[in-house]
Amino acid sequence: MRRVLMVSPHFPPDNNAGTHRTRLLAPHLERYGWQPTVVTIDSRDYEGRIDPTLLALVPSSLRVERCRAWSPAWTRAIGIGDLGLRALMGLYRLCGRLMTRERFDALFITIYPTYPALLGPRLKRRFGVPFVLDYQDPWVGAWGDTVGGGPGNRVDFKSRATRRLASWLEPRVISAADGVTAVSTRTYTDVLARTRNAPDLVCATIPIGGDPADFEAARRRAAPNTWFNRDDGLLHFCYVGTLLPHGVTTLRGLLKAATFARAAHPRAFERLRLHFLGTSNQTGGSPEPRVLPHARELGLEAHVTEEPTRLHYLDALQVQLDAHVLLLMGSSEPHYTASKLYPALLARRPIVALYHRDSSVVDLLRQRSKAPSVELVTYDGDATEDDIAASAAPAFARSLASPVYNEADIDMAALTEFSAEHLAGRLAGVLDQVAVRAGR
Repeated sequence: MRRVLMVSPHFPPDNNAGTHRTRLLAPHLERYGWQPTVVTIDSRDYEGRIDPTLLALVPSSLRVERCRAWSPAWTRAIGIGDLGLRALMGLYRLCGRLMTRERFDALFITIYPTYPALLGPRLKRRFGVPFVLDYQDPWVGAWGDTVGGGPGNRVDFKSRATRRLASWLEPRVISAADGVTAVSTRTYTDVLARTRNAPDLVCATIPIGGDPADFEAARRRAAPNTWFNRDDGLLHFCYVGTLLPHGVTTLRGLLKAATFARAAHPRAFERLRLHFLGTSNQTGGSPEPRVLPHARELGLEAHVTEEPTRLHYLDALQVQLDAHVLLLMGSSEPHYTASKLYPALLARRPIVALYHRDSSVVDLLRQRSKAPSVELVTYDGDATEDDIAASAAPAFARSLASPVYNEADIDMAALTEFSAEHLAGRLAGVLDQVAVRAGR
């Protein structure tokens, strides 16, 4: 049994989306010959709400080691809020202690946040352990280029500086890496294209998957969602997840498609309620709504509700189970992959999905599903909101008139390749290769 040290700053009970990458993969690795140890952050050092119910989803047999991070109470005073920076020294010391006492055959670091990637080269030099860098999102992406932290998501000095630093750091880390995994092939091929004289890396696509056991836990919990009553005679269409700046055009296309359906199905439209839940990336505080301003502008305010704060994970699953139709939306970026796709399919509800035609989600849905259970709408990167609305209107109208889910429309057997257990096997294959190359 080989051993892998898995660095994941976000981990239960943290409510961030990045929590689930290692939570889902680690428990299944032993089946493939790898014993994992997870290195993460003390729950006292997360910002925002934590989700205690997530801890019940972590097997007691999984070894989890935690370190302290610098307190945001004082780091934000000097302009530093990034968890990766706050935790960098604590993670390094803890990894160093563990590697000094015990033998590990590989190191796995998942990003976001990105700065813990810097641990890879340093720990490799110190202990001779090969490392794999896992991309949940691009390190060098739209941030600081077309979107930023300024008013209206405009690029500002800080986002531009962050991107410049990322562009300088990433190739140095990749040049020392032994393997790269990513949620989409486009993500890691872009990384290699950005890295001059990239080494011969072991690369693999490992999408964001899911675990049917999570839905079983939600059903056992049987906690009613507090946002709507499925049996109140209305039609509840639900989107659960962050609305990214590059996803606003898709959102407005969807909302306009809803207004077009008013004329075709006026009675059904009066019963329509569009719920957008967890639309910010914030787990606490009082984030500004991202959807309601657009709904007001388009005359849909009476039909739209929004909860910007991120939902607890099992609450989000309960909403998916209760929805009459699930809404999935991508962005104008072709690399975008939906972390909610496999869970949405596991919820067994009708779906209306809008994605860039080059997104990996599109091929998956075309191969594994069919209408009316899944209405797929695609668009080009330069599509306007009116283009998207025109394409989405027929699909939206059909779902509004008669939301239908048919088990035969979804090839769930084929979709097991996106289960946490299967994806853990894919990761184990990467770890096997880097370990053998390193003589471990």
